[in-house]
Amino acid sequence: MKTTRVSGAAALLFSVLWVWGSAVTASPAYSAPAYCPNPAHARPAKVPPGLVAAVAAAFNIDKSAVPNTAFVRCVGATLMGCYVGANLDCDKGNTRRVLPGSTAWCRSNPDATNIPMVATGHETVYEWSCKGKRAVAGKQVMQVDPRGYIADNWKVIH
Repeated sequence: MKTTRVSGAAALLFSVLWVWGSAVTASPAYSAPAYCPNPAHARPAKVPPGLVAAVAAAFNIDKSAVPNTAFVRCVGATLMGCYVGANLDCDKGNTRRVLPGSTAWCRSNPDATNIPMVATGHETVYEWSCKGKRAVAGKQVMQVDPRGYIADNWKVIH
């Protein structure tokens, strides 16, 4: 049996190529799945840490404000974000034309030309007034998206 001696340089070259080839083709130990699309994320949820910077940029707010005041949800493959602020609601819009709070307000304030949000709730999509002691839904001032959320309060997050 004849043996062939491999030179040290050839062995070193083979080792380097072997290690380099393994590093180039190796897959990462963990690859986080994309947030959207995922049916589990169709409802508003607190912003995951990996999305804080993108949500902060979309709403031009400080990153430290995002965990306590913003929400994200998926609409198919699109990531949407909402930032809670004065009179901004991230819940579904209330499209009902009879509201107990408005009715109570009108009983105490007959013929009021405007019913405040403290009585109607911030999620109502209508202007409200009183005709005598009866609450009346006026024109629609906010649109809801196909899933019922107030459309203007949600932005696409890139």
